[in-house]
Amino acid sequence: MRYWILRHSLCYFAGLACALGTIQAEEPPVPPPADQEATNQEATAQEASDQETARLQLQLKQLIAQLSEQIQQTPGESALYSRRGDAFFFKGDFKAAVADYNKMIELNPAISASHWRRGIACFYAKQYQEAAKQFEIYHSFDNVDRENGIWRFFSQYKAKGPEAAQAGLLKYEKDDREPFPDLYRMFQGKTTPEAVLKNIETADIDAGERNKRYFYAYLYIGLNESLHGQQERARLFLKKSVANEWGPAAGFGPNYMWHTGRLELQLLTQPGRNPEANPEE
Repeated sequence: MRYWILRHSLCYFAGLACALGTIQAEEPPVPPPADQEATNQEATAQEASDQETARLQLQLKQLIAQLSEQIQQTPGESALYSRRGDAFFFKGDFKAAVADYNKMIELNPAISASHWRRGIACFYAKQYQEAAKQFEIYHSFDNVDRENGIWRFFSQYKAKGPEAAQAGLLKYEKDDREPFPDLYRMFQGKTTPEAVLKNIETADIDAGERNKRYFYAYLYIGLNESLHGQQERARLFLKKSVANEWGPAAGFGPNYMWHTGRLELQLLTQPGRNPEANPEE
């Protein structure tokens, strides 16, 4: 009797285990939580971005080597220093970029006032006073370009602090290309990032012009957020600017600014970076 009961019990539990296994096998897989899925997608996107950055770095390294050989053959050719300076900047070697831009001016002093790229390179090389000086003399060359005034504000902010930067904003009287009048009012405290973007959204313009305005708006809103230590908001806007296809396709100046946004975004992802630190070097 005990044997029969034991055998019956074993058969029962074995059948129950089988049934449970069947039920579990028929249940659909549980999807990952939404936040986990978003994290996975972000990680995949970051990996793709890192691979693209590595490819670009290799291309720039090869270009710098080629230009260095050409400079050895013709050391008095300022255009070669211009191209190599840009390559150094795009690679993130900001001090080397400043050195090449300085050499350009040494070879051709007439370009000193108009060399806005030198100002941006000085800013990222943490030579903030020299950057501010470059943007000041550029204002004597072009007193319409508010983009230059924004970079002087950035440089003054780092060199002298927010109050001095605000008080020292350059004055403009003539019209400028959009969206820079709106962006400059934002730096003057007269409008908000949301209002700037809303004006672009509602403007009676074609798709190409709208993309251009969004490119610059996202770039300078993002750079300003980064300047004030708002890293998450900075990344949000800079990602949109870098993803905008108008910048890299538009040519010399916009392409340079696209790389600037890309580099700022890259710097923001570096561990331990304090965007509010402003040591002069």
